[in-house]
Amino acid sequence: MNEKILIYDFGSQYTQLIARRVRECGVYSEILPYHSKSPIGPEVKAIILSGSPFSVNDDNAPDFDFDRLSSNIPVLAICYGAQLISKKYGGTVMKTNKREYGKAVLNSVHSDKLFQDITEPYQVWMSHSDSITRIPIDFHLLASTSDIPVAAFKKTGQQDIYCLQFHPEVTHSLIGKQIIENFVHRIAECSSDWTSEVFIETAIDEIREKVGEDHVLLGLSGGVDSTVAATLLHRAVGDQLLCFFIDNGLLRKDEFKQVMKSYESMGLNVIGLDCGDLFLKELAGVKDPETKRKIIGRVFIEVFEKHAKQHPEIKWLAQGTIYPDVIESISVHGPSVTIKSHHNVGGLPEKLHLKIIEPLRLLFKDEVRKIGAALEVPDNILNRHPFPGPGLGIRILGDVTAEKVNMLQEADAIYISHLMESGWYDKVWQAGTILLPVQSVGVMGDERTYELTVALRAVSSTDGMTAEWSHLPYDLLASISTDIINQVKGINRVVYDISNKPPATIEWE
Repeated sequence: MNEKILIYDFGSQYTQLIARRVRECGVYSEILPYHSKSPIGPEVKAIILSGSPFSVNDDNAPDFDFDRLSSNIPVLAICYGAQLISKKYGGTVMKTNKREYGKAVLNSVHSDKLFQDITEPYQVWMSHSDSITRIPIDFHLLASTSDIPVAAFKKTGQQDIYCLQFHPEVTHSLIGKQIIENFVHRIAECSSDWTSEVFIETAIDEIREKVGEDHVLLGLSGGVDSTVAATLLHRAVGDQLLCFFIDNGLLRKDEFKQVMKSYESMGLNVIGLDCGDLFLKELAGVKDPETKRKIIGRVFIEVFEKHAKQHPEIKWLAQGTIYPDVIESISVHGPSVTIKSHHNVGGLPEKLHLKIIEPLRLLFKDEVRKIGAALEVPDNILNRHPFPGPGLGIRILGDVTAEKVNMLQEADAIYISHLMESGWYDKVWQAGTILLPVQSVGVMGDERTYELTVALRAVSSTDGMTAEWSHLPYDLLASISTDIINQVKGINRVVYDISNKPPATIEWE
């Protein structure tokens, strides 16, 4: 990890995708807000400027201090970044009647290292209302579209500056991956040293140096992030790591026993805490989803704190924080904002006087899985679908009771088993069952029923930022529905959620 590409974020919804694409080239990338004053060290091989919802002609438009850049660092400016460079260097950016949004095809593509090994059609993704109508002096045109005369341009010399009006980072830009690879390898001349093996070796050395002879505590969830973090820490410090796995009574059917068995086979030092009755007691009668989340978080912290105090040898609290959590804790429009609630430990480090260690904080989700595979984390954990921290507490709409939890666990177990047996489990990003506070009339045998409804949810995604509903086969859905209704007392209707994210969210609460 001796090389780095810095990505300055102007607020684009695609900034994380830029970082992911660079890392897919085997080069470490880091996202900074556009106003960051962090020094640009010799390890920085290139700079990328992101898009933005702003117009460069807005009074409060984000700006960038180009004087900070060394004259030999190549720059790739995307959309807003390209418009900002055009304006800064004397070009013209203005609103026209030729706004582009969606797929476009480049034409008049000039021969250049940035477009090397790219074949037609030159499909790209546009998303802009301003257009560059005149490029600066000393820059020259690389490509146009049928509607936009300036789609790509550059300045060469001591410093290469490449400007793209389109977004190469999104999958709709069919030539985007090769463009980014060309910039990273042919223009920035980076080697590919961002690998799982290098990360693991470096992380283990850093953990050992930081922790020394101290002991570390980690709360396991049974999910990918916390399990990979625990495995990495265990590889580094062995029995100096202690893990808690808290059963909040809201896990999937038999999950506590199954996951504990997996952890034991991995050699982790894990204490399982069965606290389901306590959580259900605190949730009794509560219907509001945000209140349920807060209660589950508070009780988790109380249980964690109580048992942690029984181990005075602990000096560090480990967390499975990953890079999107770090990014989302920083606002491009000002000071840092709070990390999202399901990664917030509620002041536990201060209460317990512990220092924080986050071994995965540099990684995206797909990278965590790669690291886990290299660490030989079992497939049954590594390939698990994401599961919400509050568990079934937010998949039961309305108040939570032991009876409803049991009902939902049984229905969900049938759903997930069908997905696994049919081969669909690994084809979807996330699947789950939601118990609705809706009763409907049904007929079973010769008797009338008036029972509850469950909704099945399955989505396809790469990172959870956006998601499309999965097109499960009708015969598979029919089998799932039949088994749930026949086998789970209290449910007489099954529906399938066909909402995308956005506008819907993956979870219902």
